[in-house]
Amino acid sequence: MSSSSAADKVRASHILIKHQGSRRKASWKDPEGQVISNTTRDDAVSQLKALREDIISGKAKFGDVASRYSDCSSAKRGGDLGSFGRGQMQKPFEDATYSLKVGEISEIVDTDSGVHIIMRTG
Repeated sequence: MSSSSAADKVRASHILIKHQGSRRKASWKDPEGQVISNTTRDDAVSQLKALREDIISGKAKFGDVASRYSDCSSAKRGGDLGSFGRGQMQKPFEDATYSLKVGEISEIVDTDSGVHIIMRTG
């Protein structure tokens, strides 16, 4: 990998909460999608805001929260998505990640997958 392409990449972890409007209503912790199908977007946002507050206040660590609550399979890696470049993630997710400084945590980000909070790690 050339240094110029490496410079264009970011690394991030995230916590995803799926809801009724998510394109795929199943996850590792809800394989049948029963909970997700009964979760409104507002409920998902409320849950994510509370989790974000716990992380920001220092009550909880991002990776621990992701491992326990995220609907993404990256939960088993503490939410770590690894490195990615432009055009590899859904646009709202990409834009939010690139706008963060390393170590910063986003506000709520909406994608077709659900609602996220993102922590840029590199």
